[in-house]
Amino acid sequence: MIPPEPASVALSTFALIALAEIGDKSQLVCMTLAARHRHWPVLLGATTAFVILNALAVAFGAGIAAWVPERLMAGIVAVMFGAFGLHALLNQDNGDSEDVIEKPGHGVFFTALLLILVAEFGDKTQIAVAGLAGSMASIPVWVGATVALVMVSSLGIWAGRTVLQRLPLHWLHRAGGAVFLIFAAMAAWRAFTL
Repeated sequence: MIPPEPASVALSTFALIALAEIGDKSQLVCMTLAARHRHWPVLLGATTAFVILNALAVAFGAGIAAWVPERLMAGIVAVMFGAFGLHALLNQDNGDSEDVIEKPGHGVFFTALLLILVAEFGDKTQIAVAGLAGSMASIPVWVGATVALVMVSSLGIWAGRTVLQRLPLHWLHRAGGAVFLIFAAMAAWRAFTL
């Protein structure tokens, strides 16, 4: 089987992670902090957190892939993505915002960094990045995921309120769920055809 091109891997990772992250905790954290503070420290703190989290996820996913047979890894990814997709489609959460508690004594940069590190560590998007890195090229997965998370955070900072007022959040979650199911089907196909 011919491996996908790096640009294709980065673009598909970007699409999956961006749709999965819209309306998620990190976007709400950025939106809330930006409502009270300057935008740039919030964005820089969020970006730094995502660079770290995605590097850890890619290292973990690639490390596991080195030990687990490719067919089994594709099956695991298919099951994970199928579960994420079904959860997003069946979730009845109407997108009520969660309270964001700032860390006292920290600058805005460090507050954003710490809040996102805690909120996103082990989250579905980090697990998805690890799964993708286990079955595709690591660097394009890292680039696609990081750009997606920074872009979604930027939307949360600058335009999130406007977008969320025009388009119901549950529809965005359902679109993300559908994309996860598509990726699950692709991974399952790969597991059965190896």
